[in-house]
Amino acid sequence: MKIKSLDPRITRAKIDENTQEGVLNPMDHFQTYEVFEQKKRGTHHCHVGSVHAPSAEMAIIFAKEQYTRRGQCVNLWVVKTSDVMVTEYLDSDIFETTETKSYRDPNSYKVMDRIKAFKERQTEL
Repeated sequence: MKIKSLDPRITRAKIDENTQEGVLNPMDHFQTYEVFEQKKRGTHHCHVGSVHAPSAEMAIIFAKEQYTRRGQCVNLWVVKTSDVMVTEYLDSDIFETTETKSYRDPNSYKVMDRIKAFKERQTEL
């Protein structure tokens, strides 16, 4: 006996390879939306998960029901997953900085010695 699937339900169903039963058309399934929530006004939005919905309006309703039931939330962003742009890991060189701009790095400032000396002078007075 040849196993067609690791799922025993598929094997028991005896589905042949030529059947079209169970095949989804492009509009037969919901779109995926990414959900971002803002806990307090003025703070940044954080990604909390995704929802599947037929439209953006329904995605907001699903997101509200799924992610804001138990916690405080003042704002939601819902974005189609297909609209999220990402960088490629091969393009990691775009995040590198040049060595001549060390003033951008806070570690390049050596002020702790001056702060300690100032505190010591204050305690001596």
